[in-house]
Amino acid sequence: MYKCCIFDLDGTLVDSIKAISYTTNLTLKKYNLGPIDEDRYKHLVGDGYKVLIERALKECGDTKLVNYEDALITYMKYFEVHCLHEVKAYDGIKDMLNYIKENNLKIAVLSNKPHERTIENVEKIFGEEYFDIVAGEQEGIRRKPDKEGVIKILDNLGINRSECLYIGDTDTDMKTGIRAGVDTIGVTWGFRDREELEEFNPKYIVNHPSEIASIIKL
Repeated sequence: MYKCCIFDLDGTLVDSIKAISYTTNLTLKKYNLGPIDEDRYKHLVGDGYKVLIERALKECGDTKLVNYEDALITYMKYFEVHCLHEVKAYDGIKDMLNYIKENNLKIAVLSNKPHERTIENVEKIFGEEYFDIVAGEQEGIRRKPDKEGVIKILDNLGINRSECLYIGDTDTDMKTGIRAGVDTIGVTWGFRDREELEEFNPKYIVNHPSEIASIIKL
């Protein structure tokens, strides 16, 4: 029986692509680069903001990353202001989370978004102290797809790997859950398609949040 669900944030719980694309395009504009289409950002995100900026600069022709170091600073300044730009929970997410909480499972967020912005997103959309643990990218903990973040959350909650579900929408998430040795769910409403998820053979692939509620009954 499952006792805990760990969720990715962007593309899993919340649709944040407009905030990410808006902030990154503002950053690129400083160097007379871009803009990049919103849909393209769905393939550039997922591995933390440093990788995002690297990919975005290369996408726009800065293959030698001349602007990289300055762009990291610029992005973080803009993102502090715009990280909630048109961010919203996906349909059915809040009902699904409420159901899980009502059934006494712990819920956590593990994101590659900077930690402070992760907390800001979660508290704005779901409220303070709604999740048992909220963890974004931070110093001293290897980011996804490393398993460290998952293991740290489970240790803090006193839950075994066999009692955990990890839920995400990208190849990074599939690798994270599988490397952590927990049952993994791929969701199709996020930033990547079903075909990408299937390449990693997660235990489940779902098309709507209500299906996650059904899985925890198993």
